[in-house]
Amino acid sequence: MPTIRRSFFTSAVRWIVRIIGILCCGVFARAVEADSFAAVRAVDDERVAATVAADKVRLDRIYSDGLRYAHANGKIDDKAQHIAALADKKTSHDRFDYQVREFRSAVPGVVLMSGRLLIHTTSAKGKSVNDVNFLAVWREESGRWRLLDWQAAKNPAPVAATN
Repeated sequence: MPTIRRSFFTSAVRWIVRIIGILCCGVFARAVEADSFAAVRAVDDERVAATVAADKVRLDRIYSDGLRYAHANGKIDDKAQHIAALADKKTSHDRFDYQVREFRSAVPGVVLMSGRLLIHTTSAKGKSVNDVNFLAVWREESGRWRLLDWQAAKNPAPVAATN
């Protein structure tokens, strides 16, 4: 094979190998992302169950030591404050109904979870349902997904139709 043809052939093969490598990396990255989303979904389901049970031990494992929990009413708790507030049971969390729960990758090891949630609670004032939009930041810490930040905002009550 003449030198020019061999050089062209070698270059073409290199480009094809590079393109295949890039495509495989994309497929691998999407698979890793899907695995991360499934893992975060599972630990968030565990967080919800631990919150309903007011289980301090489980919540301590799920929350990052750097937790910043911003309630829909503007109150901000750190990890210790939030766990203590759930454990005192002045307000019990009866049920969480996700209307929307979506996941996005921010950077490797950080997943953003956002959506809309109905939080059913009981307090001395009675039962209530809080309709909130939220943004949660999950971070992988030492091989475990932990909740780093939570921010919620109440949705306004639906406007009654007028005739």
